[in-house]
Amino acid sequence: MGRGGTVHRVYSVVVFVILAALDNVAIGIVPPLYGSIGDDLGVGEGHIALATTAMFLISAVAAIGFAYVGDRTDRKPVLVAGTTIWVIGTAWSGLAESYPAFLSAQVVAAFGLGGVASVSFAVVSDLISPRRRGLVMSFWGLSQGVGTLAGTLVGGLLGHADWRRPFLVTAAAGVIATCAYLLTYNVPRGDSQPELAGVEYDERIHHQDIPVILKRRTNVWLILQGGTAQIAFGSLVWLPILFRARAEDQGYSAGTAVLVGSIFATIFQLGAALSILGGLAGDRLQRRTPRGRALVASVGVLAAVPFYVVLFFVPMKITVPDGGSTGELIRAVLANVVTEPTVAACLAIAVFALMLTSANSPNWFAMIADVNPPQHRGTVYSLGNLINGVGRAGGNALVGVAFRGLAGAFPPPLNYAVGLAAFQFFFIPTGIMYWLASRTVAADMAETHTTLLAVAAERSDDGPDGDVGGDPAVGVQGLAGQQDPGAGR
Repeated sequence: MGRGGTVHRVYSVVVFVILAALDNVAIGIVPPLYGSIGDDLGVGEGHIALATTAMFLISAVAAIGFAYVGDRTDRKPVLVAGTTIWVIGTAWSGLAESYPAFLSAQVVAAFGLGGVASVSFAVVSDLISPRRRGLVMSFWGLSQGVGTLAGTLVGGLLGHADWRRPFLVTAAAGVIATCAYLLTYNVPRGDSQPELAGVEYDERIHHQDIPVILKRRTNVWLILQGGTAQIAFGSLVWLPILFRARAEDQGYSAGTAVLVGSIFATIFQLGAALSILGGLAGDRLQRRTPRGRALVASVGVLAAVPFYVVLFFVPMKITVPDGGSTGELIRAVLANVVTEPTVAACLAIAVFALMLTSANSPNWFAMIADVNPPQHRGTVYSLGNLINGVGRAGGNALVGVAFRGLAGAFPPPLNYAVGLAAFQFFFIPTGIMYWLASRTVAADMAETHTTLLAVAAERSDDGPDGDVGGDPAVGVQGLAGQQDPGAGR
């Protein structure tokens, strides 16, 4: 495997994608097990949900510190440290014998998760040429969605009889991924930027750069949109609870209902895999106009709202063997998709809604890389991730309060349906902020393009007239439409 060659780069991207997925597995295994963990540790579901809320917030705050250190120093040791910390916290969660121990373990895991997410984003952005950012970032975003789904599935499948098992299995997978990461390519900053071709780029972030970052108006909209988007997305971690309540309402036992809820929630979120289409659409439209990625994200998020609202109210007839084995229940649920029209309708609506909202993720990642120089990307991502974490934690916590408040007027599972539907309207301000970003992105891209060319000119023997990425006059439109000199990387 050549150091920095094509195979090594592909291997590195794959490892980073797996790490991103495992991060979300570690968070996703908890919600399907709220009841089981609470019963064993002698607390209510709300106490365990608090641990999930704490994970969202702490990982988001920790990400800022990790990202800043990563933007100033060698990123590989920072990533190894973050991965090791979340593996220890996840294993400890599975071994905890009391609620305080479980909550403490989740806090430790969250701290490490913050480091992995922010620093690995900066590394991946340096591995990808601008021309391919939407597509590759769709895999990056997809890995996180798949991780959440896998966490839901692993939690239900491995944890319905023993809630500790999924934590220990996930921690073991994290150890294996860490070993694989040690063999990845140590990517130089700015390695894929066409403006910096043939130039050693050693710029580092400084504390005085924070006002510069926030002066780019596109950054402000990209950071703020996550607050409302993640309130809606955060509410969706309760999707297994909605399907569990539907199964219990039809007379199924608690054990069967938990497993059925996890399986249905996993199947219905498969539409997130279509984020690849959103990334491709963003890449394609970006070649025509610098507003392309922002417009794709805006339209996708706004168009999804009515489909989500309909999804939660379509009745489902669940036909599975009560008390059956895991394999029997999986086969029965999959058969329902074919034999029960209500289940098939719900699946079609869910897939389409998730396809639309998943256009948000790859284009958000790509725009951060488009409008910021390499030494700022991890920090900008972490600032956005902080707002995301606050929004997601808020959505996760507030929707639980809403469910309890609605239970007086609407018996389960209707209270869950009404609460989830209401929270999807938070996508509307998100779509508006993406549209506002589309109005500023061209100027911010042009400024970053010119800045990188100036750095390259200073450090190139060819001088400002040399071939270091093109004439600054080409500006952002050239980046949107011209052949990328670094496309073969």
